[in-house]
Amino acid sequence: MAPSDCVKDENAKNCSCTYPCERRGACCACVTYHRGKGQLPGCFFPAEAERTYDRSIRAFIARISR
Repeated sequence: MAPSDCVKDENAKNCSCTYPCERRGACCACVTYHRGKGQLPGCFFPAEAERTYDRSIRAFIARISR
């Protein structure tokens, strides 16, 4: 097992995102992907908001502004 796989496996244990994808646990790749879409990763949201799959920055700000 490569060292990067160990980190990815460890990160995946703490990832709260419910969307299955190849970036799970690869935090840099996940953040880069979502940033390119003007979004935040699902792990930035509480569980009930994460399940909506609305990763927009607007949804994040609305959530923390409550």
